[in-house]
Amino acid sequence: MKNIAIITGASSGMGREFALTATEHGQFDEIWVIARTLKNLEDLKPQINTVVRSLPMDLSKADSFDVLRQELKKEEINVALLINASGYGIFDSFENTTLENIEGMIDLNVKGLVKMIKTVIPYMHIGSSIINIASMAALQPVPYINIYAATKAFVLSFSRALNSELESRGIRCMAVCPYWTKTRFFDRAIDKDKAPIVRKYVVMYKPEQIIAQAWKDLAKGNDVSIYGFIARGQALLCKIVPHGQVMKIWKKQQKLP
Repeated sequence: MKNIAIITGASSGMGREFALTATEHGQFDEIWVIARTLKNLEDLKPQINTVVRSLPMDLSKADSFDVLRQELKKEEINVALLINASGYGIFDSFENTTLENIEGMIDLNVKGLVKMIKTVIPYMHIGSSIINIASMAALQPVPYINIYAATKAFVLSFSRALNSELESRGIRCMAVCPYWTKTRFFDRAIDKDKAPIVRKYVVMYKPEQIIAQAWKDLAKGNDVSIYGFIARGQALLCKIVPHGQVMKIWKKQQKLP
């Protein structure tokens, strides 16, 4: 039986860092990398010391999963690791966010992630793991980033509940909740032709820091991974401070109406 890892959003940011470090934390006959652009996936191959299979797919499209199902059926495999790192966000008011982007965030961040797990989980066995990228935004309602934050709240809640369900099968599921992290996420999230929504970034972490912590937390058996003193402090505050007050603090910090 072939032992594989599947990583979505592998062409950049945290997905790419997971792909580059996966063989340091598990033995895989192949790593399947998924993103929309084939060239970016192919660029990973010389940097990974195992067989890499590139699957250019748009996970917001239903027919992409037909392609994945066909690949999974071709031979006897064990998906030892599934990492869902695809996703995007938009910084703007709900009223000014296009319906296309609203549906796009829900389709990719929520439906795409759930469909990926539903498609892959029949090929997972004892000892397999699922890692889902959520966000610190999952811990609180975030005005002007409301759809993105809501999708990540779903990812966090779903991941923790799924981890409990899969315990009897010996399969793990962990949510990673990054704080601000320097990736290409901001290229899409920010409209440079408008006044900025986010004016103050308390801290900006590197993908390498987030992923290194995620591997440690997975090994410990945690169901949530949060990197950084500031991020952990905010997570604690979001538990003890009423969310109405948290939202007021956020808007004041960012000078939002």
